[in-house]
Amino acid sequence: MATFNPTNIDLTTASPRDIICYLQLGKNEYNGHLPARISAVFVMLVVSTLGTAFPYIGKQFPRLRIPTVVYLFARYFGSGVIVSTAFIHLLDPAYQNIGPNSCVGMTGNWAMYSWTPAIMLASCMCIFVVDVVAQKYVADRYGLDLHTNVEGIITGSAPSNTPASRDVIHKTDEEKALDTEKAEKVAFAQQFAAFLILEFGIIWHSIFIGLNFGVAGSEWSTLYIVLMFHQGFEGLGIGARMSMIPFPVKYRNWLPWLCIAGYGVTTPISMAVGLGLRTTYNSGSYESLLIVGVFDAISAGILVYNGLVELLARDFLFELQTKSNRRLTFMMVCVFLGAMLMCIVGEWA
Repeated sequence: MATFNPTNIDLTTASPRDIICYLQLGKNEYNGHLPARISAVFVMLVVSTLGTAFPYIGKQFPRLRIPTVVYLFARYFGSGVIVSTAFIHLLDPAYQNIGPNSCVGMTGNWAMYSWTPAIMLASCMCIFVVDVVAQKYVADRYGLDLHTNVEGIITGSAPSNTPASRDVIHKTDEEKALDTEKAEKVAFAQQFAAFLILEFGIIWHSIFIGLNFGVAGSEWSTLYIVLMFHQGFEGLGIGARMSMIPFPVKYRNWLPWLCIAGYGVTTPISMAVGLGLRTTYNSGSYESLLIVGVFDAISAGILVYNGLVELLARDFLFELQTKSNRRLTFMMVCVFLGAMLMCIVGEWA
């Protein structure tokens, strides 16, 4: 087989794969400005950390008197950001890197099937299984009944005649306190597990963003500004979700801050690594496209499930957070605003 010569191409005989791979391969475009890039690492650390910490601080420290409307904005704006990130910042790049029209997608077994949606679907279904198993485990461990009496709901029969509900009336204060503690443990276990999965998906995405920034070419200054908004917005989404978790007293003083630091340091560390590899790393190489594309598809599945089920469906369908039409409208506007702004940011990052 003849070696592909980009300076002499016969379009009637040339392989589309060879052309796509040549155009996509690119090269290392690092063009200096090292001091400014180093300073960007520390700026990103501050922006990511503060963006994540703000909703939690506002929720846990009422003495700061952060207005409720500000907290609600951060929480639901962040939900929109996460949903938009799944589709615009993860799924679309995954198609570009390993989709049917990419170099990877035209090579070997990758050309036999559209693997991008398959990987995303597999990721989404795995998170669903983990969610179901986790809830079943918690229910069995703490003796909870997650079964819904559908017949009673439909017929309107009062459940107060059941033996279990009669027992509740006659429980002592000590037994009621134990039940409250049990319910708090269950709520924490379920919500924290879902949160860790969400943060994991976003952190993977942040790693590759940081690496690419370290070797970016002439567009690095634009990318710098965009990434600040990108990471700050995503941080708001993570922090807002974390602020709703009922952390037990023994975890409250350190575990939330560890989660905040986990997101806050990820991108800066990746940026530092990218700078260390600034003369050797090629984000357009076949291997890089393959790895980034696969992990983007996996992360997209994680965020799609968490964004649509754990965030939007839980807050607006399963457990509507307000009876006020005015507040509900404000919450939904914040969601759409977060999604829209992340779509705009997706033009550059």
